[in-house]
Amino acid sequence: MNWIQALSDYQMYLQIERGLSENSILNYGLDIKMFQRFLLEIKSEEGPLDCSRETVQRFIYETAKVMSPHTQARRIAGLRSFFDYLIFESYIKINPTDLIEAPKLGRKLPDVLSFKEIDLLMDTIDLGHPQGHRNRAIIETLYGSGLRVSELTQLSLSNLFFEEEMIRVTGKGNKQRLVPMGTYSKKYLQLYINQVRNQQKIDPASQDIVFLNRNGKHLTRQMIFTLIKKLSRETSIKKQIGPHTFRHSFATHLLENGADLRTIQVLMGHESITTTEVYTHLDSHHLKKVMEKFHPRNIN
Repeated sequence: MNWIQALSDYQMYLQIERGLSENSILNYGLDIKMFQRFLLEIKSEEGPLDCSRETVQRFIYETAKVMSPHTQARRIAGLRSFFDYLIFESYIKINPTDLIEAPKLGRKLPDVLSFKEIDLLMDTIDLGHPQGHRNRAIIETLYGSGLRVSELTQLSLSNLFFEEEMIRVTGKGNKQRLVPMGTYSKKYLQLYINQVRNQQKIDPASQDIVFLNRNGKHLTRQMIFTLIKKLSRETSIKKQIGPHTFRHSFATHLLENGADLRTIQVLMGHESITTTEVYTHLDSHHLKKVMEKFHPRNIN
């Protein structure tokens, strides 16, 4: 088995057996291609079935000089997953990445916008612009329902339930969940769909996609990033703002207003509540209020 065949089979496995998104499959594939390129550079003839631990270690060591710890950790995880697949298919018996340790990563708390900052960003959107109502609907949906940017770009009309005020979201691993639409999200989604989108000439492949570009095709993740960066520059907010900032703000504001972690976990589509628990560290004021209200030594 050569590298091309192994990578093709592996990507098929990720799609069919693990149900990963196209973007995740692409990233896993890039890790393997980088390793394959490294083998060519060192003139190694090792294939996927006879790859040595020493070669993998050398690759990690060499690339670590030009990679951030986060990128290095992700690349090790990608290689480990690939060789685990080969073990799963009984092609090899030992994973050459087994004794390789990933760098220790500190948990970076995400930036969160205040209510006033959310309003400021919303007010910055020019509704007189041809794409204004679409842009407002995008930001309202990101913040109002806590969607990932990939979930937003894949959102379909058939998964919007305006009467019930719910959105059916397809998240990581093609897992679906229902999230409330939110009053403002509903308002601006309806304005965009009924007054802007239905006036567009739409590409046949994007007929059911909610958010379209000016050519009637689905928006890419990069287009959403560009939109938010432009809005950020037009305000006085001194924070690193991206699509995920609205998702973090959604979860944090729910917690601040009394929602429990289990509910937030379901709304966010987190597989483990450990992922959700990061939001308990974002607002010490909220934690202090909870302590004062519920701890027996603080009750008057």
